[in-house]
Amino acid sequence: MNHRRKKAKHKRQYLRRKGKIPALSSRKINRKTRRGGDKKEAYKGELPSVFIGTFDKSASYGFVRCADRKYPFDIFIPLEKSMDARDGEMVRFEITTPPSNRKKPEGVIVETLGFPDEETGNDVLYIAKAYGLPMEWSEKIRIQTERVAQPVSEADIAFRKDLREVPMVTIDGEDAKDLDDAVSLSYDENDRLYTLGVHIADVSNYVQEGSALDKEAFERGTSVYLVDRVIPMLPVELSNGMCSLNAGKDRLALSCIMKIDDEGNIISHEIAETVICVDERMTYTAVNSIIERDENFPIYKERYDKYIDMFDMMAHLSGLLRAKRFERGAVEFDFPESKVILSEDGRPEEIVLCEANRATRLIEDFMLAANETVAKDFFEKGIPFLYRVHEEPTEEKLVYLKNILTRYGVYFDERNHTPKDFQRLTENLKGSTDEGLLMRLTLRSMSQAKYMPENLGHFGLAALHYCHFTSPIRRYPDLQIHRIIREYLHGRMNEKRVDHYKRLLPNVGLITSERERRAERAERDSVKMKMAEYMSGHIGETFDGVISSVTEWGIYVELPNMIEGLVPVRCLDDDWYEYNEDEAAMIGRRFGKTYRMGDEVKVRTLPADKALRQIDFELV
Repeated sequence: MNHRRKKAKHKRQYLRRKGKIPALSSRKINRKTRRGGDKKEAYKGELPSVFIGTFDKSASYGFVRCADRKYPFDIFIPLEKSMDARDGEMVRFEITTPPSNRKKPEGVIVETLGFPDEETGNDVLYIAKAYGLPMEWSEKIRIQTERVAQPVSEADIAFRKDLREVPMVTIDGEDAKDLDDAVSLSYDENDRLYTLGVHIADVSNYVQEGSALDKEAFERGTSVYLVDRVIPMLPVELSNGMCSLNAGKDRLALSCIMKIDDEGNIISHEIAETVICVDERMTYTAVNSIIERDENFPIYKERYDKYIDMFDMMAHLSGLLRAKRFERGAVEFDFPESKVILSEDGRPEEIVLCEANRATRLIEDFMLAANETVAKDFFEKGIPFLYRVHEEPTEEKLVYLKNILTRYGVYFDERNHTPKDFQRLTENLKGSTDEGLLMRLTLRSMSQAKYMPENLGHFGLAALHYCHFTSPIRRYPDLQIHRIIREYLHGRMNEKRVDHYKRLLPNVGLITSERERRAERAERDSVKMKMAEYMSGHIGETFDGVISSVTEWGIYVELPNMIEGLVPVRCLDDDWYEYNEDEAAMIGRRFGKTYRMGDEVKVRTLPADKALRQIDFELV
């Protein structure tokens, strides 16, 4: 071995001992690699074309540690292809030569991103850049936005149904600024019918098909809610301004007004272009307090006294709609979500769990009712439409779920997998010791929902017809179907327009589904990064946790606050452990000690890597 190669090898060995780059032990990859097999085969899944990672620079070459720890290689970067990246800098890079049994992968840096803590917000900015999220608006977009974001005029409201005298409210989180939906409710004692109005911002009035705004919204596909910021689908002058249903302001809307009987059946409906004026901007906290009559009720009663009867009626109707949905077999997964509380300088101060309450469920029930009603209406009209499709689970996933559940003593017949079967399963899991884990495994067995012009139904909701109608400010599919609805209402859905949408909608469904996945991954990674930063302040501390998954590179452990970290297989040093895929377990070769999902363990925090969004534990 020549001097240069020996020096490089020694540097890599030193960095691995210090934990600065991933260890490439045989146990971390697989047994075939240990025998000299193809390392590319060790990376399960399709190789992405663009990655993000940390650049390590030497005098004559560089390499990148990939932020995706499932990709267990350091990527060689010739200095002439490094864009003069600095040692320790975050970079975006492409792999130009994949790994082989004799050679590491090679790549080229396509963008330098700076250091994570150079200035506040830089760290989250890297996530956005890593996923190629567009964050700037062109001058053309700014000019067009300024032109269309004008106050509602008399010409705008001509021929619209005027609902400005109908009492209605928005109900959202405290921090929400893009308010898509308002709700109204009344009850006719004579007919014994509820009149539920779901009023949605008429974004299509401002964003015309084929305009620069429309093309930009389609490219973005969705608003992205990162841990410290929102990257909106539309400029804030629209998303937080003229399209947002701000209280006391005249706004243009598309309304779905439903007549519902005392058993929760929707017996008739009207979809109309409307003009509305929201009376109050309510929060989930306030509405839940009113419904529950908790200790803060007297405070809210004083301010919202004239709406209290309406909120009580909403809570009752919500229960009717939910019971009706449950009766037909809808599956309900009610997981708490973790929220990172940041300081003014962007540092994570606390990780809290946010659970659904009666107010959040109320809005969910009303939005689901409107989405189903609109989808059914236009399906029966035979007009091209964009549906939110959730297909049946695959046979492979069902068999895997059955095998896992069997180990926990839970019966599940993979041959019978209607929504009702899944509903019975989730009901049986409630209250069990392993409820959280098995519920998540059940959710993972489901197919991913997507947008399609074919109406294949929604398995999880046990719905024959379902679409996304209620959030056109932040989701392009909703905006797309608003256009279709308005064209139909105006009598313009002729043969030419039908053909137009038949050609257009397959691509819209495909691209917006992909954009949704991209947004979800970016949002998840931004939270993971802040969690890693948070755990950096708790190095050496011990926590109780539960094994959430087992992989060939280690054991993932979830803490009570939903922070998840990895016990790398190299840290399981009391035996030679191997991953058994059939058992979904890590099994010691000599002593047979086994680690499986759901096992309770105690872990100690090792140094976390914020840049790579990695939290490592060791078993105590």
